[in-house]
Amino acid sequence: MFRIIFVLDIFNQTVVHAQGGNRSEYKPIHFSSHICNTSDAIKIVDAVKPAEIYIADLNLLQKIGKREKNFDIIQAVSEKARVMLDPGITSVSEIEDVMEIVQSVILGTETASLETIKQASSLYPKRINVSIDKKNGKILTNDPSMPDDPFKIVELLNDYDLEDIIILDLDRVGTSSGIDSQFLSKIASISDHNVLLGGGVRNVEDIEALEGIGIKGALVATALHNGSIPLQMIQ
Repeated sequence: MFRIIFVLDIFNQTVVHAQGGNRSEYKPIHFSSHICNTSDAIKIVDAVKPAEIYIADLNLLQKIGKREKNFDIIQAVSEKARVMLDPGITSVSEIEDVMEIVQSVILGTETASLETIKQASSLYPKRINVSIDKKNGKILTNDPSMPDDPFKIVELLNDYDLEDIIILDLDRVGTSSGIDSQFLSKIASISDHNVLLGGGVRNVEDIEALEGIGIKGALVATALHNGSIPLQMIQ
């Protein structure tokens, strides 16, 4: 079954509308949403009732504020739905306390090295997701051993005991700019893991196209908040 995963981008304990990867310009979600009149994560989840949620902790991803700043909210959300969390992991030592509050953790290429991903997948089999983060057409990474070719990264990840792989195109996040079917079809064909897409999904037609090329799920926020995808599809 194709998974449509509700996205919550949380900054300073507030859900914000992620657009184009320019995090300093993100505004509270209630200013642009047609489905909620609040930017409180718990109230949004109570209203929307999603089965599965992707959370990006933007404080940790940007190294702003204390590590625990958003954790109480994230834990409360994870008691209402299944949560995968990207808390900007840079080392394996940062994972244990995160695992106590959510069901699975995302290690993004933006912050985690290949070695950290390898160690984490060994320590926490089937509870680690890897996000291949792209911006301006390039892989975001600080690891010199990380390939700059996303296909090569996927092939390397085939050796690890992961839950899912996420293709996160930050340029497309919040833009409703559509999907790159040819690129995603090739990713799906070479990955031994289920592949999820984040960024650019416009509507139900895009969901159907993704399913047709072998992608197993999509991270969606804007298309839900503007009504292009009905809420029933994530409940």
